[in-house]
Amino acid sequence: GRCKEGQDAIYYIAGDDAKKISQSPHLEGFKAKGVEVLLLADHVDEFWLQHITEFEGKTFKSVTRGATDLDKISGDADAADDKDDAEKPELDNLIAAVKLELGDLVKDVRPSKRLTDSPVCLIADDGDMDVNLERLLKQHGQLMEGMPRVLELNPDHRVVKKLAERAKGDAVASDTLLQDAAHLLLDQARISDGEAPSDPAEFVRRLSAVMDSAL
Repeated sequence: GRCKEGQDAIYYIAGDDAKKISQSPHLEGFKAKGVEVLLLADHVDEFWLQHITEFEGKTFKSVTRGATDLDKISGDADAADDKDDAEKPELDNLIAAVKLELGDLVKDVRPSKRLTDSPVCLIADDGDMDVNLERLLKQHGQLMEGMPRVLELNPDHRVVKKLAERAKGDAVASDTLLQDAAHLLLDQARISDGEAPSDPAEFVRRLSAVMDSAL
């Protein structure tokens, strides 16, 4: 049918506004591959997906939860991906620095294979509740606190590349700009999900500090 070669799941993204979720950074890699993703904007969608888990032998899979398997899917962006692999920065030092700074605010920090344009996104880990279902349960008072999410960094984004270079320095543990940037990346991912920064005053302070250092 309409699935790409190598695609073994039917992908979806859920939210309360079809236009907003159609612009989600979680869709970037799928759009680049030409993979269709269902936009589910009705609250009931999250609940029927708990009971109807597959269609014509393919499981339903949220693009906001778990690792992507885009590498297995043949698509429009394959040639560009192969060309750019050698240019991807080494993120180990940056990931370690971001993990250290954010601590329990995130479950993990990983390089992303789903982002092409945005620097960051937040996902639910495999086995955890999907992001939108968690949001719905919170709104209805059925869940007080959600699980920490996984922060994914786009290795191809200019900001991430610059931070990765900075994280190679000897003074990374005392680099206040890098520390502020870690929190700003997390808040940026939250904002792109339609959420507010966890601490608006600190968000403004950090943003001002980073802008001041760049001017």
